[in-house]
Amino acid sequence: MESLGFIFGIMGMSMGITSFVFSIISMSKIDKLEKRLKEIDVLNQNVKSN
Repeated sequence: MESLGFIFGIMGMSMGITSFVFSIISMSKIDKLEKRLKEIDVLNQNVKSN
């Protein structure tokens, strides 16, 4: 039973790290998109993302 908890713990940590990396990649892509949309005047220059 102890090994089962350890396995689920390792699985949870790996999923957490994967989602953290995915969120960093997504955030950088959103920043690039926002910058590009401001360059071509689709968004106002004074719009700030949260």
